[in-house]
Amino acid sequence: MAVFSRIFSSEIAVKCFFVVSGFLIFMSYENSKSIKAYFIKRLRRIYPAYFLMVLLCVLMGALFSTYSTRDYWLSFAVLKYLAANLTFLNFIQPTLPGVFENNSYQAVNGALWTLKIEVMFYLAVPLIVAMSRKFQRLPVLIGLYICSVFYSLWMIKLHQVTGLNLYLELQRQLPGQLTYFIAGAAGFYYHEYFKQYQRHLIIVAIIAFCLKALLPWIAVEPIALAIAVVYFACIFQCVGNFGKYGDFSYGVYITHFPILQLLISFGLFKTFSWITFAGAVSLILLVSALFWNFIEKPFLRKSSHYVAVSK
Repeated sequence: MAVFSRIFSSEIAVKCFFVVSGFLIFMSYENSKSIKAYFIKRLRRIYPAYFLMVLLCVLMGALFSTYSTRDYWLSFAVLKYLAANLTFLNFIQPTLPGVFENNSYQAVNGALWTLKIEVMFYLAVPLIVAMSRKFQRLPVLIGLYICSVFYSLWMIKLHQVTGLNLYLELQRQLPGQLTYFIAGAAGFYYHEYFKQYQRHLIIVAIIAFCLKALLPWIAVEPIALAIAVVYFACIFQCVGNFGKYGDFSYGVYITHFPILQLLISFGLFKTFSWITFAGAVSLILLVSALFWNFIEKPFLRKSSHYVAVSK
């Protein structure tokens, strides 16, 4: 597994997820007829598949738990897992009894912690847009960005002084992650300016990544990362053509962790590293395609751009 951790960074992937989310969610809000329509779209997009994923993890957990079937279903932890995860409070109960006990990380679906932040951001977007319309957009975005940076620095300082990991955990939540959302939002609102100066901006971003040790990286990274993400989307527009087959991105995000955990629990990555990796990618894509076609797409309105692109 060490080779994969050196090649792939889950931390960078999550930060890119927040950047993309900032871009798309502000776009969704601006294209909505009302606040009610906006929230209904968000609910339809994320909750049906999320709900099913939580239930499937509980059902599959009964098959692979070291507990007997009876003890598993009578365990209060199962009910607690359902209640916590179905309300996006997965940090309260991230594990199931007897499931993945021998893995280095026992959480059943460790990727779900970001969706709690995502939901909080959904709630914040109407307020941010209202503030932007009243006080001008750019000062509001910059002000929120700076506040988020100072919050993160404060939490990191408290961790250093007290030694408590609680403060690092708080830094990972909102408003600590708001910088990435705001950077993505800026990519949406100032997309025309970005396209005009994209070559210059990507050079600046690359230089920033090269000099990260010399820069106040906690303040610079979200901007550099947002430039790289938006630049990739502009340059490789052909990737968007894959959307005609469906939008599997959300399915990949919410299903990959338990699938990988299951394969790890069988020790397959230790024995057949690259074969297992290829099989895992194929399985995740297959499950994500099933989620899209039978769960996600049916719950979306026909006017949704996700549906329109896949036709």
